[in-house]
Formats: sequence, C-alpha cells, structure tokens
Amino acid sequence: MSILSFLFKEQSLPDTIKILDREDYKKAISNGKVQLVDVRTRAEFSSGHIKGASNIDFFQGLAFESAFSKLKKEKPVYLYCQSGNRSQKAARRLVEMGFVEVYDLRGGYRTWSY
Repeated sequence: MSILSFLFKEQSLPDTIKILDREDYKKAISNGKVQLVDVRTRAEFSSGHIKGASNIDFFQGLAFESAFSKLKKEKPVYLYCQSGNRSQKAARRLVEMGFVEVYDLRGGYRTWSY
C-alpha cells in the first residue's frame, strides 16, 4: 500500500453507513421522498445545494443534534457536504444517535453536476 492510498483511503465505516457515487446517489434521491440533508454551513448551502435538501450545519453542535432528533431514525438519511469529510463525521454521529441507514455522497457537493 502506498503512503497516499494509506493517507487518503476512506476510514472504515459502520455497516449502517454507505457511501454512494453521484449516479447511485442521484437515483436514490430521485423520488424526492427522502430525508436529504446538506451538513455544510448556511453560507455554503446558500451558494448552491441539491434540490430538496434541508440544511443542518454540522458545526452547530447542539442545534445539529436537535435538528436531527426531529427526523425519523428508522428511515434512510442521505447526507452530503462539500467534499465528503464532514458528512462522514456527521454520519457517524447519526449512527450514535440511533439512525439505522445513512447514505453519504462520495466526494460531496463538489462532484454534483446536475
């Protein structure tokens, strides 16, 4: 294993978290009846986001947890951020909060071109 692949590989994730490429992610959210959440800041969200997404800023601590406590834990949640880093951290927090199925957009919003 090269040093680069070691440094940049995805960390092992719980089975409840799946990372989807943009095509699979687009198909999964296409019916519009999903819990789709952008975990970027309000400013990032305002500069562009996936249609139908709610904005719950990962950096807002208690407000983040409070907002997610209003979502259905047994229903899949689709997350994204700018690059995929924050949303993976958010996904881990959601699993800790009891969410059973969490999906993350590989590469984040920067890869979204729809």
